[in-house]
Amino acid sequence: MSVRPVGRLVTLRPLTRADLELFDGWHLDGRLASEFDTFGLRRAERHRGAYEETGLLTEDGGDLVVMTTDGAEPVGDVQWHAVRYGPNRGSIALNIGITLRTDARGRGYGSEAQALLAAYLLGWTTANRIEASTDLANLAEQRALERAGFTREGVLRGASFRSGAYHDMVSFSRLRSDQPPR
Repeated sequence: MSVRPVGRLVTLRPLTRADLELFDGWHLDGRLASEFDTFGLRRAERHRGAYEETGLLTEDGGDLVVMTTDGAEPVGDVQWHAVRYGPNRGSIALNIGITLRTDARGRGYGSEAQALLAAYLLGWTTANRIEASTDLANLAEQRALERAGFTREGVLRGASFRSGAYHDMVSFSRLRSDQPPR
């Protein structure tokens, strides 16, 4: 990542090994607690092998730290992974996600981080489609995605299994041809 995406509120930077431990600490002390993030996976467990192999920045997937623009502290991370809709490279979309500390939510960091990530991925990769989904009941994230320039597409029934039950998700996308958010 040669250029760091920088916004008014947040900037994105590459993930380091130290960040994996920091995020695990947040997971354990409840700073990432959310009724919508109850998958039981910790960041280091999920990423340690991939980090060792790639540094977590590839065209098909990655993880960036969300920092306040003053650089004082990380407030979360954004991730992406490839989703195939056909056999050729042109049929790959990138699915994004975000995790923010509970004390960093509701400040506009999430909208800006997701808008920066989408713009970065559309500029850095050949993907035509950036997509995201969230729990049907997660109205705050739905608003954040809309502010980030994503278009609501529909409901994915029973798509997510967490906390012992299936949950409906809402899908969003941003295409290369879409206007950037204001």
